[in-house]
Amino acid sequence: MSARIRVLIVDDHAMLRAGFRTILDLQPDIEVVGEAGTGSEAVDLAGSLQPDVITMDVQMPDMDGLEATRRITADGRIRSSIAIVTTFDRDDYLFDALDAGASGFLLKNAGPEELVAAVRALAAGDGMLAPEVTRRVLQRFAAQPAAVTQGLATVVTGSPVLPSAELPEPLTERETEVLRLVAEAWSNAEIAAELFIGEATVKTHVSRILQKLGARDRVQAVVLAHRLGLA
Repeated sequence: MSARIRVLIVDDHAMLRAGFRTILDLQPDIEVVGEAGTGSEAVDLAGSLQPDVITMDVQMPDMDGLEATRRITADGRIRSSIAIVTTFDRDDYLFDALDAGASGFLLKNAGPEELVAAVRALAAGDGMLAPEVTRRVLQRFAAQPAAVTQGLATVVTGSPVLPSAELPEPLTERETEVLRLVAEAWSNAEIAAELFIGEATVKTHVSRILQKLGARDRVQAVVLAHRLGLA
């Protein structure tokens, strides 16, 4: 990536914003372009600054981070990827964040390296869930009857999910192979090396997979891969 990753930090605590800025500005490939202390400020700055990545707090005055995320992702002019970063390890926040269009979910007790990795992953078009969060998502799908998991998948993707055999355009054998590796949290570079293909080809496969599954990003694709028995 030739240009630096442009980040907007959203949190109602100035000291936390300053800490995030310090961590991110130390990276040669990342630039913090703005800060917001409320959800409404986040929506306004997302439109004017067009950052690549937004780190979004949940509980804020004026408008919470989940509503701000919904408004930003619903605006077709804004292409930012959003990582929810919260103190509260709650399932309702997690599923509401996915439903709102977030592509990442981190807890504030994560280390600096995890924050940096999340920003880079989202900028590259990948999703990013804390490992313990991913486990909870998949455990909830596995523990529920099919009718309930169908409903959960609808929450995550925003539309009903068909069985893999009934997708309007079924995944090819290679796309299924790529999806299984994505579900194991492999990067594009790792997938390319494993399958002896170029990274550009991997990106093409991932784009086709997202389109066929009706998923917004890799996070949703992973959830659907498990729902459909593909991973």
